[in-house]
Amino acid sequence: MASDGETAVTQDRNRLGEETSPYLLQHKDNPVHWRAWSAETLALAKAQGKPILLSSGYAACHWCHVMAAESFESEAIAALMNENFVNVKVDREERPDIDHLYQQALQLTGRRGGWPLTMFLTPDGEPFWGGTYFPPEPRYGMPGFADILKAISELWREKPEVVTRNVTAIGDGLNRLAEAAPAEPISPDLVETIAEKLDGYIDRANGGVGGAPKFPQAASLEFLWRAWKRTGRASYREAVLTTLDHICQGGIYDHLAGGFARYSTDERWLVPHFEKMLYDNAQLVDLLTLVWQDEKKPLYAARIEETIDWALREMRLAEGVFASSLDADSEHEEGKFYVWTAAEADAVLGARAAAFRAVYDIEDSGNWEGKSIPNRLHSMELLSTEEEAALALDRAKLLAARAARVRPGRDDKALADWNGLMIAAIASAAQVFERRDWLEAATAAFDFIAAKMTSADGRLLHSYGAGRAKHMAVLDDYADLTRAALALHEATGEARFLERGRDWIEIVETHYRDASAGGYFFTADDAEALIRRSKIAEDAPLPSGNGTMAHVLAQLYHLTGDDRYRVRADATLAAFASAVRRGMLGYSTLLNGAESLRDGLQIVVIGAREASDTAALLRVVHGASLPGRTLAIVAPGAEPPPAHPAAGKTQINGGATAYVCRGATCSLPIVEAAELEKTLRARR
Repeated sequence: MASDGETAVTQDRNRLGEETSPYLLQHKDNPVHWRAWSAETLALAKAQGKPILLSSGYAACHWCHVMAAESFESEAIAALMNENFVNVKVDREERPDIDHLYQQALQLTGRRGGWPLTMFLTPDGEPFWGGTYFPPEPRYGMPGFADILKAISELWREKPEVVTRNVTAIGDGLNRLAEAAPAEPISPDLVETIAEKLDGYIDRANGGVGGAPKFPQAASLEFLWRAWKRTGRASYREAVLTTLDHICQGGIYDHLAGGFARYSTDERWLVPHFEKMLYDNAQLVDLLTLVWQDEKKPLYAARIEETIDWALREMRLAEGVFASSLDADSEHEEGKFYVWTAAEADAVLGARAAAFRAVYDIEDSGNWEGKSIPNRLHSMELLSTEEEAALALDRAKLLAARAARVRPGRDDKALADWNGLMIAAIASAAQVFERRDWLEAATAAFDFIAAKMTSADGRLLHSYGAGRAKHMAVLDDYADLTRAALALHEATGEARFLERGRDWIEIVETHYRDASAGGYFFTADDAEALIRRSKIAEDAPLPSGNGTMAHVLAQLYHLTGDDRYRVRADATLAAFASAVRRGMLGYSTLLNGAESLRDGLQIVVIGAREASDTAALLRVVHGASLPGRTLAIVAPGAEPPPAHPAAGKTQINGGATAYVCRGATCSLPIVEAAELEKTLRARR
């Protein structure tokens, strides 16, 4: 450990210029003596006897920018921070383990979580007080940040017993969250009860859950879609379609370039929080593809294609992987890049302006703060082919004009789990829409991660930026990338993807499994030690790692017949059964995984991939919405694994042959596409 003199030298400057995270680099010139989270930083706090001020955010976060401009760039406030605290900046995307832990701690104090997260910790990392955004002086009924800094500093120096009491209370709460009480298994009846409850929260006019603000909540919509497929209850289908229609036609969608913003600030999906996150777009592409397979709505096909094209054009890095996000702000103003005045549209479109403005709600008076957010909420249907073609030309002209504006910043770090979500979504859509170029892009992204974001011993790393991969992977990285590996294995038939996914699952089993209570910890047993190891089954904006693990374990069981995967999936579901019964909502990914294990169809097609009769059968499979199904394409002369229910099944008369299995029972051999379509329709 450094001496006191050495400690003073290392603390007297901002050290974020040494980092690779775009968010941390945004703060490298603050007068605050920021440091990244590290063992050295904790040691510094102990040596100086100071509390830690932890500020967690991300590059695309509007209110993070606001607090930075108001407080972290203020010499007076920085002086208070530097004198009284060891100041730590965390990119919540780069270190989700740290952010999740202290978000939980904040919520235990009765405050809502969010970003920027502002937490005060002991030098050991134990939280004792916190909040989110604070204005520099009292405002909006909130205390000023300068006053908070003075009060917390005084509390630390003069009332250590209060700090200790708070640390104990929050620590006890974190311990309770980690407890797993025994419970009955997640039964089909419980799943139906939760579906009914969720359905009751849907806004029937505009879609989405509840009122403003509204988030897409793709996992919950998939849960309702599965419930519709399972029960035939029309309100579930209507809930999903109404929501997707409004999201696709609302201002939350970028009608010029493609891609969805993170959420809507109003109940109509008109006014977005303008940042675009890779994970939202991945999940919505996946969900839209699943629903399109049944509904065949041109609107959904258009949004899938436009959003994938946006991701490939604006989010793909030179290495082939995808960047994390686009900022909400440009020129220090939220949404400035995306909105239009009537005069601006008129200048670009000329004689076509009136027709375009009528369709996209670009008004003289504006529909938001005097300007207009392009949207098509007045109608959920597309126009004629000719009219849509003309509008596409108009959009291209406006997009070209928009390119001259100051662009929002791009967070160009690549995250393993978010890339896993996008790779899986693109691979699935590539099969459904027969887009070889999409599949090649998904494969290239996966191969980069497997080669460059993996250590010599096969362990994944979470983040890549500035030419460096860093930070040990969290559970979500393995779960989402294994799901991507299985999607690529299905799409290409290449065994290497299945082998890689199975290898990753064994790493998870070794380093993340909770051997005593079941389920998987968020961090590895040999990762940097924090004050607690979290186990997460509840969805956030991202699907939970444990929920995704239940799904991929179910898929591996159905693909291989290896009973170890079923046992692990069952144990994972059992570990969170009490939490599901207690919380009911918020566990959609886990519940979707439970259904995949219990009722997932297993479809086997025996035939040469390049043969026309095989392609005809596959086209039927890809044209049917079958949530949780697995598809194995077996080459002529090969057989499914011995434990698979289709083991021993063969081709009929040397032609492509399909078998549809559920549990241990398979259909008779099917050689005609029409017969396969009929069989799948009966099983839905």
